[in-house]
Amino acid sequence: MHKQIFVNLPVSDLRKSMTFFKALGLSFNPAFTNDQAACLVIGENIYAMLLVEDFFRTFTSKEIVDAKRSIEVLVCLSCESRAEVDDLVAKAIAAGGIAPREPQDHGFMYAHAFEDVDGHTWELVHMAPEAA
Repeated sequence: MHKQIFVNLPVSDLRKSMTFFKALGLSFNPAFTNDQAACLVIGENIYAMLLVEDFFRTFTSKEIVDAKRSIEVLVCLSCESRAEVDDLVAKAIAAGGIAPREPQDHGFMYAHAFEDVDGHTWELVHMAPEAA
């Protein structure tokens, strides 16, 4: 069984991306952060490596997707409540992100999303306790 997850995302301006995620109340692991990459701490054993595009290119021969024009991945995070979902989306918008759609209430699950400053889509969901 795997112990951790590291989602690697290309970013155009590392400092701007770090400022954005700090505005959401998230932090970075300084041991894995430098001028080419930042280790975003999302939760216990859950991380996103924000890699400047030139550095990201050293890991792949494929073209990097422009996340503002095309979808590459939906990163989905669970939240403790509907209020937490809405609060994080509001913080993301205030920090320069956008909400790509209206919230979705499926009864057993409440979902909303934001796009970060590079266009990466972050889905936020709260599952009703009885749904688990």
